[in-house]
Amino acid sequence: MIRLSRIFLALSAVLLPAAAAAQDAEHSEWSIAIHGGAGTIERSLMTPEREAAYNASLQGALDAGAIVLSDGGTAEDAVIAVITLLEDDPLFNAGRGAVLTWEGGISLDSSLMLGHDLSAGAAAGVDDVRHPILLAREVMRNSPHVLLSGEGASEFAAEQGLELMDTDWFITERRARSLEAFRNRQEASIEDREHAFGTVGAVARDMHGNLAAGTSTGGTTGKRWGRIGDSPLIGAGTYADNRACAVSATGTGEYFIRASVARAICDLIRLTGMGPQEAADQAMLEVEELGGDGGVIVVSNIGETAFSFNTSGMYRGRADSTGVNEIAIYGEDPASD
Repeated sequence: MIRLSRIFLALSAVLLPAAAAAQDAEHSEWSIAIHGGAGTIERSLMTPEREAAYNASLQGALDAGAIVLSDGGTAEDAVIAVITLLEDDPLFNAGRGAVLTWEGGISLDSSLMLGHDLSAGAAAGVDDVRHPILLAREVMRNSPHVLLSGEGASEFAAEQGLELMDTDWFITERRARSLEAFRNRQEASIEDREHAFGTVGAVARDMHGNLAAGTSTGGTTGKRWGRIGDSPLIGAGTYADNRACAVSATGTGEYFIRASVARAICDLIRLTGMGPQEAADQAMLEVEELGGDGGVIVVSNIGETAFSFNTSGMYRGRADSTGVNEIAIYGEDPASD
């Protein structure tokens, strides 16, 4: 059967971005784009109540980042504002409400990168840090390293005074049911298929022209042996460079790692002159050719935003100083103000 993913990839380049094509990026003082994961997200399978809940959460997170930027705040702070909200929202696969490992535990990954100096921090395999994105920031700011993992990352988080929680605080009944179904090789629920590649992320350009990107995830349901995906890997799931763009990815991490997706998009923009939509589409085509699915959000160094995904939907949104304010879920969604 012919796959429909290429169709959805093409759709993502023209729907929702219709307003982006019209936005005057050179006169946009600030821009932000967010995502809450990609997967099998179909209107016919979504209840009105659940759709309303997702829309409210996306809009709230988008507004939090936009307020930071419109007040003259930094791209870094805008990204943090978005992701900390989504990490506390059980609707999304990050922080509280993250998917469970095979053993029934929690294993959280995150990363943050700044475009003005390429500074970065990341954490992998933590199970007690309420906001993994804040741990990534502390690694960037207060350690000589880029990536910390496991017990060492938790020890560092405690030393930095970050809020720690018991593992049980992160676990929701919904995720426990998901793990049971996964173990029994049962059909996943609608909600679980929505989060086949669940991750949250944000990219931003502030009034000073600086870029930032951040990503946070619980990984994949039933993951084993300390599996780590692309989200905490700089260049794969997250990248920011003021010379080009900022990127946050969501998808089958093994393929995003092989294709170095986030860095590849920035290199295409910087070295070939591609726009962010073309560069994102090119990188996602490579992911698809390798056999992977998912999506990316991008903001360029002049404030253009782009989404590209080869799944049937991606929770996403964007806003900028020209008045653009859009959230969307499905691949066929039109832009909405």
